[in-house]
Amino acid sequence: MQNFMQFMVKRLLSAVIVLFGVSIVAFGLMRLAPGNPAALMLPDNATVEQIAAVEAKMGLNKPLIQQYFIYIGDVLHGNLGTSIFFNRSCGELIFGRLPATGLLTFAAVAVSILVSFPMGIISGIKKGSAIDFFSMVFALLGMSMSQVWLGLLFILFFGVFMGVLPTQGYGSFRNLILPALTLGLPLAALVTRMLRSGMYEVLEEDYITATKARGIGNFKIYTRYALKNALLPTITIIGMQIGQLLAGAIIVEQVFGWPGLGSLTVKAINMRDFPLIQSILLVTASLFVIINILVDIIYVAVDPRMSLN
Repeated sequence: MQNFMQFMVKRLLSAVIVLFGVSIVAFGLMRLAPGNPAALMLPDNATVEQIAAVEAKMGLNKPLIQQYFIYIGDVLHGNLGTSIFFNRSCGELIFGRLPATGLLTFAAVAVSILVSFPMGIISGIKKGSAIDFFSMVFALLGMSMSQVWLGLLFILFFGVFMGVLPTQGYGSFRNLILPALTLGLPLAALVTRMLRSGMYEVLEEDYITATKARGIGNFKIYTRYALKNALLPTITIIGMQIGQLLAGAIIVEQVFGWPGLGSLTVKAINMRDFPLIQSILLVTASLFVIINILVDIIYVAVDPRMSLN
């Protein structure tokens, strides 16, 4: 227990350092980007005096270090600033869209696990079989396909030709199917490949041979010994890919008209809404750090020896 607590303290300290670095990047984004945020909030014919007044209101006329501490103070009090384009609280906009992106990401992870675990485990056990060949073809295709291409293919096949699934919108389970498949199948391909390799390598170990010699059944060997060790790198891969899923969500949400954080990010970039962009960057980075801490906790739960390292 003491080792676990030390492990968690170290992870939390590293998370604070990472978020501190992200806050500097997010803060510098608005200050270093071309254009004047104050001028963007005003009409094109705004006078110099009007721009100066908005700069003073936003604190842009103060020294950078002072601006940064004001920014961090606001963030710690839950104030992420005001969107230039929407003229609404950035926090309100982001957390209003976050559930849709969270649902899509969760569904994509669920798709990847439901597809990859059976395929990866069986192909690892039965290397060289027909299912192993199919799994490798699936992994190769899935890892090489663009999400845009895959999404358009699903729209064309399931939406246009067969007409069985909606291709746009949000609000029902049927709306979720195609975006979740588009986002989740490339991850499923990667996890299938990793899990297959992990299972095959573990089953070749001497202790597995010794376990078989003791008369222990195959099912127990596969589930209790082989799968447990093969899962360790797989859990790490899934945790690391969450960030890729959030990035992929930007594309997938645009393709399927999904009203999540990705579509909001694209709109903010197109409108040069710097306060909203920096807030999205900070929130998504925080989510990524939290998810990685949760992955570490799961990793230690599967293999307690990791807390000693």
